[in-house]
Amino acid sequence: MTKSVLVSDEKLAAGIQFILSDVDGVLTNGQIIYDNSGVETKAFHVRDGLGIKLWQRAGLAFGILTSRNSQIVRIRAAELGIQTVRQGIESKWPAAAEMIAALKLTPEQTCYIGDDLPDLPVLQRVGLPVAVADACQDVRENATWTTRAAGGHGAVREVIERLLRAQDRWEEVASVGKVS
Repeated sequence: MTKSVLVSDEKLAAGIQFILSDVDGVLTNGQIIYDNSGVETKAFHVRDGLGIKLWQRAGLAFGILTSRNSQIVRIRAAELGIQTVRQGIESKWPAAAEMIAALKLTPEQTCYIGDDLPDLPVLQRVGLPVAVADACQDVRENATWTTRAAGGHGAVREVIERLLRAQDRWEEVASVGKVS
């Protein structure tokens, strides 16, 4: 159900300290590709990776929660310094609640980014539920924010940038490489 009361980005973002994200359909475009040897491949968007690093540079937590198990996800998480990773999770809310509690945070301090029905139990309990642009209808209806970008096409970066700008922290973390 869509929330009818408009709340400013600043107010929504103020307490968010943890972003938890699904993988397939959010950090990737949702395709699962196998080569002739049966090896799975996924494509991750480079801007999502930089966004995650900027979020962490701001001293904030990022986590991955996915129903599938994949060596590729382990590699990508390690490459980005993501330590909070849970794979092969059939029921996402209990796992999300454990991850949030382990960080000594509350669901209200959490943003969850999802795209499909298994994400609904988490989206319905966190402070900032977000759907990617190509999420299923039920997810979009339960989201406070819906990205312009589709999953795997920079949607996570879009959320991170919007949150950091609303928290007035974007300039501080994005200043690397800028010429004065």
